[in-house]
Amino acid sequence: MRKLVAVAFLVFGTLVSGNAQDKMAKIVSLEQVPGEFITKQLTLNEGTYIFEITNNAVGHNVGFVLAKKGSDLSNPENHIQTAYVTEQVADGQKQQSSPTTLAKGEYVYFCPLNPTATDNTLTVK
Repeated sequence: MRKLVAVAFLVFGTLVSGNAQDKMAKIVSLEQVPGEFITKQLTLNEGTYIFEITNNAVGHNVGFVLAKKGSDLSNPENHIQTAYVTEQVADGQKQQSSPTTLAKGEYVYFCPLNPTATDNTLTVK
């Protein structure tokens, strides 16, 4: 019985902490137009963020990739997978990523579907 209670507490505690993280995450809104993001540079504090990507008349679906600056961007293993939008963003729509915790450093973001430049910079201080 004690093991069952401990397991239930562990599972419930994990669910509560995940939901708390979602509520504490700040939304970062980024808009894409044909061939580019409107915002090319961002500065954020360390913390947890949800990226909300808007497709403003690109004419086809778009996505979002975030990676550490200087990494091989062509290798998906270097992408911060929680920052991917949960599904491709249709024209005129918006989608969000999962909560993504960022540490100090420099990151780049881009959309391989649009395609956009790979030098959009996100600095976390």
